[in-house]
Amino acid sequence: MVQNNEASRVESGNNSNDGRRNEENDDLNKWLPITASRKAKWWFSAFHNVTAIVGAGVLGLPCAVSQLGWIPGIGMIIISWSVTLYSFWQLVNLHEHVPGKRFDRYPELGKHIFGQKRGYWMVMPQQIIVQVACDIVYMVTGGKSLRESVKMMFHWGRKINQTYYIMFFGVLQLILSQAPNFNSLKVVSFTAAVMSLSYSTIASVASIIKGIEHPKSVSYGLRSHTTAGIIFDIFNSLGTIAFAFAGHSVALEIQATIPSTPERPSKSPMWRGVVVAYAIVAFCYLSVAASGFWAFGNLVADDVLVTLEHPNWLISLANFMVFLHVLGSYQVFAMPVFDTIESFLVKKRHFTPGRPLRLIARSIYVVLTMFIGICIPFFGGLLGFFGGLAFSSTSFFLPCMMWLVSQKPKKWSIHWIASWISIIIGVSITILAPIGGARTIIISAKKYKLFSHSEE
Repeated sequence: MVQNNEASRVESGNNSNDGRRNEENDDLNKWLPITASRKAKWWFSAFHNVTAIVGAGVLGLPCAVSQLGWIPGIGMIIISWSVTLYSFWQLVNLHEHVPGKRFDRYPELGKHIFGQKRGYWMVMPQQIIVQVACDIVYMVTGGKSLRESVKMMFHWGRKINQTYYIMFFGVLQLILSQAPNFNSLKVVSFTAAVMSLSYSTIASVASIIKGIEHPKSVSYGLRSHTTAGIIFDIFNSLGTIAFAFAGHSVALEIQATIPSTPERPSKSPMWRGVVVAYAIVAFCYLSVAASGFWAFGNLVADDVLVTLEHPNWLISLANFMVFLHVLGSYQVFAMPVFDTIESFLVKKRHFTPGRPLRLIARSIYVVLTMFIGICIPFFGGLLGFFGGLAFSSTSFFLPCMMWLVSQKPKKWSIHWIASWISIIIGVSITILAPIGGARTIIISAKKYKLFSHSEE
């Protein structure tokens, strides 16, 4: 009898602790930026995903085509678009594949499918690398684009070091980073999405006009003339294309902001937004890649707007649009990082949730990405290196691996074949692309002096 009473007290205590722990988790989720607001509409999904996907990478696609060649280059973009649309569909459906439960964060889904420890460490580091790498590249892109915009319109702009433009971009991010949650960024993200469509259209139309008005012999052969150069360029181009499809690393977090009920699950509005976003992505990527390479051939720069010099006012406007776009893109990728940092500080380090914690933690992150961007401002190399190192995993093959393990499709079925094709493509990019990106960074670094006035 005594033992039964003791057991009852222990069980009651455990239930009490579990209840208290659940309440604490609920309170924390109401504060964390990913789960604080679940009022998003399907069109939020559309412009958040456009902002996340159509980033700086679109301007590097003509260069990627020049490194691969006409047909292989355009073909690789189409293949990547198709594969990543399919893997996006998998993530959208896996978000709520367990009745009554939502996997609001990529690592949460990984832990459920692969196991608590193994799943977490399979997903979390790669997701963080993607998001931090994007923010570093956007620091460089924001500073570089603003500098190009200013110097094309004002002579004095040429005398200002690119470092200061990156620092100005970083100061703006310090302000924007205090937005409390994902949905509070809707105006910033919508503006960024409109800018991405606008500057892609300008780049495409300007390239076509340039090619028509100034007919000359344009070489469409490969950029490099040595075997080693060709191989490394091919590797780098694969990373550049992979970088252009980085939106998967924030897909579950975007879907977490959409309300969900058993009758109307979040996957329906989320998928509608993804389809609209991918239609815009197809237009931007194919138009810019084809027109840029057609107009300039293998002489196109790793940022096609750099090659387009006239008319000054139009290219200056396009560069300013890029600047506005990456202001929003930085925040879309930073918000899940903020969520991870703040969750760790509250759960593991027992900090008190509030504005002081948010101000200090987020400001430190922004300053660190700004410092790294100032130290290695090599646009093309960064795209290739980071694009292959981690982006291909979160976009190309991790969703497919999760689908195979959790859904167990029948061998040789459509989903089984499609998943394995995506995995093979993604793993190949992961192995090969960082090699080309690293080589590009090393070559660029030989000509670069820290805090100098060089173009790079």
